[in-house]
Amino acid sequence: MASITVKLFANLREIAQTSSLSITGDTVKDVLLSLTEQYPPLKELIFESGSADELRLCGYINVFLNGNNIKHMEGLDTTLSDDDEMGVFPPVSGG
Repeated sequence: MASITVKLFANLREIAQTSSLSITGDTVKDVLLSLTEQYPPLKELIFESGSADELRLCGYINVFLNGNNIKHMEGLDTTLSDDDEMGVFPPVSGG
């Protein structure tokens, strides 16, 4: 299992009361599931409702792995390596 840094932004950071944490997992899905187990209120903000087998990110959530959007990789099945950095971004507006 890879040990990675997960950075949370905006309201996700406020709910978890931390901006960064270390989580282990083999895939993006593993890490996000672990994150939502540690912070249950995040689950409804990150995932659309459904079983664990058919999880989908909410359409407005963006997840970046080492600066690359996972939508352009293998999505939730993207494999992780030690020291990767994942950023989870909710929609943000303002000016």
